[in-house]
This record gives sequence, C-alpha cells and structure tokens, in this order.
Amino acid sequence: MDIEDGPGGVTAEWAVVESGIGPLFLAATARGLVRVEFHAGAGRRERMPERLAEQLGAVVVERSTGLLAEPVRQLDRYFAGALRAFDLPLDWSLTTGFNRQVLRELDATVPYGTVVGYGELARRVGQPGAAQAVGAAMGANPLPVVVPCHRVVESDGGLGGFGGGLETKRRLLALEGVLPEPLF
Repeated sequence: MDIEDGPGGVTAEWAVVESGIGPLFLAATARGLVRVEFHAGAGRRERMPERLAEQLGAVVVERSTGLLAEPVRQLDRYFAGALRAFDLPLDWSLTTGFNRQVLRELDATVPYGTVVGYGELARRVGQPGAAQAVGAAMGANPLPVVVPCHRVVESDGGLGGFGGGLETKRRLLALEGVLPEPLF
C-alpha cells in the first residue's frame, strides 16, 4: 500500500520503543513524525493506534516501511546523551492555531540544555498575557521530547506541569544538564 494513499486518505505507521524514560508510542506519516506518547505500556498501547486513527482520520499500521527508523535512531542517540538537536520532518497535523504557533516557537528557539518560562514563551509569540494558554499548548503537544515542552518552566523556577509526569520532566532536564541527576 502506498504510505500516502490509504483508504482513509493518509496512512500512519506506529511502533512502541523503549527509551530512557520508559516505553514511547511513536507514529509517523509520509509528512513526518506525528505523535510521541509517554507510558506506552501494554494496557495503553492497545488503544493508541485506534485513537491516532480517529485523530488523523487515517489508516494506522504497525511499523512496515521504515518511516520510524530515523526518529527511533535519533531518540536512541538523544537518550544516550549523543544528540542535542533533532533533525526530523514533523507532521504538525495534530495541532493548530495558537498551540501550533507556540510549539513551533519552542522548537525553533529553546535549545538543548536551556529552559524558558511560560510567560516568556507567550511574549515571544506576541501574546504576553497568555502564559496559561502556553501551558495548555504544552499539555496538548503531540510531539513531546522532540518538540521539547519539558524545557518550559514557571517564572519562579518551578517545574510547572508535564503530561508525562513531573518525574519524567525532571529526568529529561537532568539528561540535558539543566537539573542535577538524582542521587538514587
């Protein structure tokens, strides 16, 4: 089957891969990586492909043509501490409007090993009073880790929230040298 022309119009491939923060559900279309989800244990992974198919209006198949090979390789390198910037095509179709604008700004301007406040990110997209909306955009990020919502923190230095859980956010920030590694 042509990866771009499934019966639903688009075909997405998926796989669950192990990472330094537990199993991740990854999905890609011919346009690029479209989804990264945390905590893809056995119970959740059964529902993830069906949910993705509904979100995309697509046919979703388990890894078959190699669309995920490069994302998996780069994520492995990231978690090994050997990659500081992802260079992947991204399919932004699961986000729109303000959320997409904020996520693209984050992706383009907050490099590895740095953090930005919710309010500062709102200011950067021309909406200085929209810190809470930035938080909502981070919570709706379909591409966490690759589009680094873990790098967005509270203005007082607090971690803020995180869809993958605060321990996952701490581990990602420690990997990038922003926080110290836990002692135990």
